[in-house]
Amino acid sequence: MRLTDNPEWLRALRFLSAVAAIALSGAGKARAADVTLGIIGPHEYDLPVDFKPFNVLVQYGDGNAAGSSYNSLGQRHAEGGSHTWAGMTKYVHFRSFGAIPHVGFAFELIQTESYSLANGTDSGGLGPTITGPAAWFKPNKHSTFGIQTFLQTNSGTREGLSPGYWSNISSFIFDYEWKHFSFDGDAGTVAGGGKRNQKGGHSYSPGVVFYTNLRFSWKATKLVEPFFAFDWQNVKGTYDRTISQYLDNSNSREVALGGGIMFNISQHFSFTARYSHSVEGRNIPESNAYYVKFVYLW
Repeated sequence: MRLTDNPEWLRALRFLSAVAAIALSGAGKARAADVTLGIIGPHEYDLPVDFKPFNVLVQYGDGNAAGSSYNSLGQRHAEGGSHTWAGMTKYVHFRSFGAIPHVGFAFELIQTESYSLANGTDSGGLGPTITGPAAWFKPNKHSTFGIQTFLQTNSGTREGLSPGYWSNISSFIFDYEWKHFSFDGDAGTVAGGGKRNQKGGHSYSPGVVFYTNLRFSWKATKLVEPFFAFDWQNVKGTYDRTISQYLDNSNSREVALGGGIMFNISQHFSFTARYSHSVEGRNIPESNAYYVKFVYLW
């Protein structure tokens, strides 16, 4: 039996990649661009309700060969980029409750990995750990709406992979299904706590991140589904609380477009791949990125 023959499992598996981008975007200084939740694919939030509990393990990967960057005027220059690779290993528990009918829940535990090569130096290791719940309901049989919220820890195994502050990543999620097409996405924020660079140094508040990710796909066959991706992110400037002012050029934004294919290979295995590139930005390395997702069930 193919994965597409089991709607409950298929919908849950599509949801798994949503939080992957949280991990990939939150791995610390070694990361380049990449919009928060940029790894999501088609049907990401086409989720089941009233199902029996189950568990899943999944592995994600993301590479970004950013040879250029955008300055504060939005001009693209062939400098300031880097090559980065990131991964995420995740355990997810899905369940519903008889006392809360027609609502689905998931709880995730995520460990990030990251590697960066730039300016003749390289670094890698484990990034922050991320955990939290998601909940959703179906306004009608063709649509899904919900919310997800996650807590990211403040440290990794190396300084370059440690944000130095705790943060919360929350978003609204939605999906709508037609016979031959689907449209889904999210919109949310990332908010972090204060950070002190060193003992006796200045205290900083990281800029709030606003993001959205939209996916439009064509249901070509049960096995293959091409899709178009739109990703946008805007980051408010870092605030120096010691001197009560924002740091120069610490704000950023990015718009990225891309396309990919989702393969529902079997009941136990699925694979999604996508390429994405920046079309506009400010104070950020460009995205020249590829994303992959491997899911194995047993």
